[in-house]
Parts: sequence; structure tokens; C-alpha cells
Amino acid sequence: MIERVAAGLLLAGALAAAARRQRSLSPSGAVAAVLVGAAAVVAGWSWAALLVTFFITSTALSRYRHTVRHARIADIVEKGDERDAMQVFANGGLFAVAAVAASVTGDPNWAAAGMGSLAAATADTWSTEIGTLAGRPPRSIVSFEALEPGASGGVTVPGTLASLGGATLIALTGLVVGLTPNPVPVLVGGVAGSLADSLAGATVQERRWCDRCSRFTERRIHTCGAVTRVSGGVPGLRNDLVNLMCTLVGGGVAVLLAR
Repeated sequence: MIERVAAGLLLAGALAAAARRQRSLSPSGAVAAVLVGAAAVVAGWSWAALLVTFFITSTALSRYRHTVRHARIADIVEKGDERDAMQVFANGGLFAVAAVAASVTGDPNWAAAGMGSLAAATADTWSTEIGTLAGRPPRSIVSFEALEPGASGGVTVPGTLASLGGATLIALTGLVVGLTPNPVPVLVGGVAGSLADSLAGATVQERRWCDRCSRFTERRIHTCGAVTRVSGGVPGLRNDLVNLMCTLVGGGVAVLLAR
């Protein structure tokens, strides 16, 4: 076990260092990524393979047409390109907890929860990275109104297909590495989590308004330098909490369907 923990720390550290050099992780995000990665390796290399799959594909997609995406969404999204510790734990925290719990208890429900949560995080990440590059503006998942690219609660056809692809990848990877005999609960959990993220983004997530620019945003300090004000949603319920909700839904649905 000690050797596996050491190997996990080395592998996670190497990946986090590479991501830090590419400005994909902030210093706090790199530390959080090491902790999540080490937890995965403690549970077994199959768990680590799932996490590496999520990390590499999501990082690659974030770099794809990065300049175009940044120009479209920089005024709206709360945080920049460097994922901090809160973002890492929001997307991978439940997976890490499930990995440790599975290694301690041997309960297969923890494997389903971990895979479902990671499938949801992958689906949501892929949907965001691809959807913000769509040629047509996103539509609110609730009202179907046209939204600006990057606005929470917006969906596009390319983004929805990407969400399905991300969830499928994690589900099939779980099958290949032997963590599940049936990838369907993981796939459904991933898609359900991504949809829950969009619904929460359109309804309860905090929305803010910049009076200087007359624009909606998630930023407390807009790119123009003005302090924004809450204009909708639940104050304090920001994107990181919504992402955590996404993984909880994904893990929960996967557990229910795997029984």
C-alpha cells in the first residue's frame, strides 16, 4: 500500500506539474490534483486510468481553439483558464472519496458512484469546451431563449453531443479496465449529471450584472473593472457548487441503476 501511495503521488505530481507548466492548473489546483490522483492510485491502477483519461482529454479540449473560446466567454465565466483547488475538488472530489471508500470497504456501489461522478464531470467539461465554440448561440435549457456563449444553463447541439461522448468514454474505459461489467449506469449517470448542471445553471446558480457594461456575467469583478451585483439565482451558489452537484447526481444515478 505504501508503495502504491508513493507511486500515485509521483504520477499525480508529474501530471500536475505538466498541467501547471501549460497554465491549466493554478498552484492550489496542482496541489488538489495531486491529492485526487493519489487517492485514485490507492484504489488501484484502474481508477488511475479513469482519472488520467478525464484529465488528458479535458486538458486537450481546453487547448483546442483556445483563443477563440477565450474571446467569446472571458467576460462571462467566473474563473480563468487555470483551474484552482475548488474547481479540481468540485469535479474530482467525489471520485477521490469513492476511490478511497472502495479500497477500504470493497463495496461495488462506491465504484459505481466514482465512475458516475467522473462521467458527469467529463460530460459537463466536454459540453462546455465544445459548446462554447458552436456556430449558433446556446439556448437556455429551461426557456429556450438565446444566450451568450459561456452563459450557465445554455445548451447547444455540438455541446450536447460532446457531453454524450464524454460520458461514453468514461463508461467504456470503466468497462475495459474492469471496474464495471455494465457501462450503461455510468453512461446514464454521466449524462444525467451534465443535464443537472445545465438545469441548475439556468435556475439556481447565482447570476450577476455589470451596470457599466450592461451585461450578465458570473464575475464579481467584471473584466471592465466594475464590481458586479447579484441579479438572479441563489446568492453564493456559484459555478463550483453547481459542478459538485453535477458529480453528485452522476454518482447517485449510476449507483441506483447499477443495483
